[in-house]
Amino acid sequence: MKIFQGKVVSNKNNKTLVVEVERLLSHPVYKKRFKRSKKYQVHSETVREIGEVVKFVETRPISKMKHWKVYEIEKHEIKKPKIEKQVSSKVGRKVKNK
Repeated sequence: MKIFQGKVVSNKNNKTLVVEVERLLSHPVYKKRFKRSKKYQVHSETVREIGEVVKFVETRPISKMKHWKVYEIEKHEIKKPKIEKQVSSKVGRKVKNK
C-alpha cells in the first residue's frame, strides 16, 4: 500500500482534489540535490482548502485519473496578508518661492 503526503493545490472539482507531492533527488554524478514534483488527482468526500497538507493512499480506480483517496489531514498552512505601506505623494517635496 502506497502512502504519499502533499499539498492541496486545487479544489475546484466536485469530490476531487489536486495534490502536489515534492521529493528530493540527488544527481548520480554531481551529487547536487534538486526537487521534483508530481500532481495527483485524489478523491475526497469533504471539501479541503488550498494549502492544506494531506496524506493519501492508493485505492481501486474511481475514474480515469483518480485512483488515490485522502487518508489523513496533516495541517493547514496559514497565509499571512501582506501589509503595504501607504506613501503620501507630497512627502520629501519642497516648494521654492521665487
